[in-house]
Amino acid sequence: MASRVEAKMPGSRQCCICSSRRAVLKRPKTLQQICRECFFCAFENEIHHVIVDNQLFKPGERVAIGASGGKDSTVLAYVLSELNRRHNYGLDLYLLSVDEGITGYRDDSLETVKRNEVQYGLPLKIVSYKSLYGWTMDEIVKAIGLKNNCTFCGVFRRQALDRGATLLNTEKLVTGHNADDMAETVLLNILRGDIARLSRCTLITTGEDGPIPRCKPFKYTYEKEIVMYAYFKKLDYFSTECIYSPNAYRGFAREFIKDLERIRPRAILDIIRSGENFRISTSTKMPEQGTCERCGYISSQKWCKACVLLDGLNRGLPRQGIGRTRGPNSAKRDGEKIQQELETESVVQSKPCDTLEF
Repeated sequence: MASRVEAKMPGSRQCCICSSRRAVLKRPKTLQQICRECFFCAFENEIHHVIVDNQLFKPGERVAIGASGGKDSTVLAYVLSELNRRHNYGLDLYLLSVDEGITGYRDDSLETVKRNEVQYGLPLKIVSYKSLYGWTMDEIVKAIGLKNNCTFCGVFRRQALDRGATLLNTEKLVTGHNADDMAETVLLNILRGDIARLSRCTLITTGEDGPIPRCKPFKYTYEKEIVMYAYFKKLDYFSTECIYSPNAYRGFAREFIKDLERIRPRAILDIIRSGENFRISTSTKMPEQGTCERCGYISSQKWCKACVLLDGLNRGLPRQGIGRTRGPNSAKRDGEKIQQELETESVVQSKPCDTLEF
C-alpha cells in the first residue's frame, strides 16, 4: 500500500494518511510519509493490537517493566502506561531495574529511570548484581577481561530480572526487545547452532513454564521507529551505549541486519516470520527443563548457568562455563565435576546465587 501511495504523490510532503497535515517523517517499516500525529496513532495502535491479539495480559495482573533507562524500555514504559489507561487493561505496572555495577554507565542510566518513576507515576524497584551475586560487572571485567564479559552480564541480568519480578510479586515481566533484536537473535541462534533457543526465540511470550512469563510487546516494532517516537514525544531517556558492549558477538549480527534493512526495509520482519515458521525435527533431542540444585532457578542442567559462572569467579576460574559445550551431556558432566570438587573442599568459599523461592 505504501508504494502505491508514494507513486501517486511523488515528492509530496502531505501526510499520506490524513492528507491534511504536513508529513514530517517516513516510516522505516512501511516507507509512508506521515505527520507526527498520525505516526503516534499508528505506532500506539500497532502495539495495542499486538497486546490484544496475543492476549499478553489479563485484567488485574501485576506487571513489571524491565527498565534500563534506554530508548526501548523508556518508550515501553510510557506507551504501556498510556495504553493501560486508554484501553482500561486494568494492570498494576511497576518499573524494574538492574544495577549491574558499571561505573559511568549504569549509575547514570538509573538516574534516568528514577526520573521516569516520577514522570509516569510508576513504582520503581532496583536489584543489583552486588547484592545478588557478590560481584559487580566492573569487578567481573577485571577478572575476565573485555572478551566474553557479555556472557556473564546476559546470564546474570536475565536471572536478576526474574528475581526482581519475584520480589515485586508480579505475574508478568515485559521487556523492550524490538523487531531488530528479535531478528538478530534468530540469526545468532542459527550461527551458533543453538536449536533449543531457535525453537523459542521468536515467541512473543516465553518462560510460561518458569517463574515469571516474559512478554515482548515491541516484537514487530522497528528500532528506528522507537527512536523517532521518543524524539517527537520528547521522552527522557539515556542514549549512551554500554562501555563493555563494543566487542559483543551480537554487534556483528546487528550490523548485518542494518545492511539488510537498507536494501529491503521488510527484511527484519521477514527474518522474524522465518523464525516463527522454523520446525525442529522430532528426532532432535531437546534439553529437559528442571531446576538448579544449588539456587533453585530454572535449568536444564544440574547447575544453572549463573551458578556455574559465579562458582568460577569465586574460585579464581573466571572462564569456567564459557564457550561451546563439547556434546549434549558435557554441561551436565561439568556441573557434576564442579560439585565433586566442592564436596572435597573443607571450606566452600563461593557464594551461591540468592535463594529466592521460584
